Parts: sequence; C-alpha cells; structure tokens
Amino acid sequence: MDYYGALETGGTKMVCAIGDDQGHIVQQMTIPTTTPAETMPAMIAFFREYRIRTLGIGSFGPVDLNPASPTYGFITDTPKLAWQNFPLVPEFQNTLSVPVGLDTDVNAAALGEAAWGCTRDVSNSIYITVGTGIGVGILVEGKPYHGMIHPEGGHILLHRHPDDPMEDSCCPFHRHCLEGLASGPALEKRWGRKGEELSQIPRVWELEAYYLGQAVATYMMLLSPERIVMGGGVMRQPGLLAMVREASLRQVNGYLRSPRLADPDSYLVGASLQGRQGILGALRLAQEAFKTSP
Repeated sequence: MDYYGALETGGTKMVCAIGDDQGHIVQQMTIPTTTPAETMPAMIAFFREYRIRTLGIGSFGPVDLNPASPTYGFITDTPKLAWQNFPLVPEFQNTLSVPVGLDTDVNAAALGEAAWGCTRDVSNSIYITVGTGIGVGILVEGKPYHGMIHPEGGHILLHRHPDDPMEDSCCPFHRHCLEGLASGPALEKRWGRKGEELSQIPRVWELEAYYLGQAVATYMMLLSPERIVMGGGVMRQPGLLAMVREASLRQVNGYLRSPRLADPDSYLVGASLQGRQGILGALRLAQEAFKTSP
C-alpha cells in the first residue's frame, strides 16, 4: 500500500505519522523538540522506513509559505531560537526525495477538521487554538488562506476589560493583543496560578470569555466564516465554550443575520477528532502535494 508522511511540529514535541488515502493513521511516533541536529535525523529515519509518497507538514511559525521566495519552507523568526531560519522543507526534500506540502500548524488543524472533522459540510471556516499561544487557521473555499505572509489571528488588538487586574499583557510585542490577554500564560500571569488550578473561580472565566468572545466577534465580522471551531488546552475548561459563544453574540449585538446563527451551538463548536486535527491536517497536506506534484 502507498503511504503518506505527516508531521506536526511543536515547541515541545514533533508528532510524526504515516497515513493512507482514507485518513487512517497506521503508525505514529513522538519525538522531543530539541535542536535540529538532534531532532531531524530521528524524523528522517522514521519517514524513510515507510518509503512515503509525499510528506505534509503543519509547522509552528512564522514560516515562509511563498513558493517563489528563496527561503520558502524556512522557519523564520521563531522564538524557538535553535530553529530560527531553519530550512525545514528543503531538508526533508533533499533527504527523502519526495514532494513536501507545508502550512502553519493552525491551518493544518483547520484542514484536518475540514477533511475528517466538524467542518466537512462547509467551505469557509476558521480554527482557533487557545493554549500556550493563540493561533487561527483560516479556510476560504476549502483552501488555507495565507495572504502576505500568513494570518496571525492571535495578535489582533482588543479592548481591555475595565476590571482586568493585569496591568500589562504577556506578549512581548503588544499590550492589548488576544494572545497577550487570553492565552494560558496570560491566565497564569494575571491570577498567579495555571488555568487548571483556577477552574472553580467564575471571575477568571468570565474575563477569559470576554476576551475570546471579542475576538470571535471580530473574526465573524471580518471573515464571515460558516463555522468557527475552538480547541487547545485552555478550551478544556468546562463551560468556557458556551460562555464564549454567549459573549461573542452579545458583542455582535444582532448586527449579523444568517440562518447559521439561528443555532449558535452548531456555529461556534468545540474541536473534534480527539486532538488529532493537526496531524490529520498534515496528512491532507501530503495528499494534496501528491496530487499537484509532477
């Protein structure tokens, strides 16, 4: 049987997988993310064993997604210093001699949901992950949106809540961005404890829902997605999704009217696929690379 390789790169671990045309993962391995010199050989050896057709990568960023660029496929100015300016795609192309499909990790997650998850029945959707960072994957007519570089939806600027006790944000670039105000590190900076230790304090999650709801309302106005998916570690807080749903519609204030909004529970939804949307999206990138390669 012909197989595809899939790679989901992360700051702490690399998830490598082998999959088939139907989206079945037949083998998977996790490798700690250290330095390229230590991590790359193990990943290359894993994919070589299965003689894959193509490889798909959903990568942390920023990454250069412009095929005409001399640094296409490079991880660029990432805070993960060992990986700055690393030629990720060229390394795999040169060592495996197969076509490589690349996108951001959040666009890959959005693709995974569109191919096998909760957005299969729509063409325009976004996937928001809320965890150590906040990222937004955007699909327009079924295709990942890139634009000038690629969207950084976690860094849209928000209005601060007047009762926010945190004087500054946790983002080194912006004092009022979504990631700086609503990510996992923002929760810990604001309240002095990690999110899982704050689950019984309503004030924590009311403020969190205010910021996430404000962002969702902005995405609704700007992108007009047919469905919005929210995932990531912070979204595991019981009841938070419903609070964000309510906060976003309150901030939209009836301005948008669509049959899709008649059932808010099916419009703003939680991630499906048991946390595998990223690696399955990478598998979809590999399949697309096979279709478009010479």
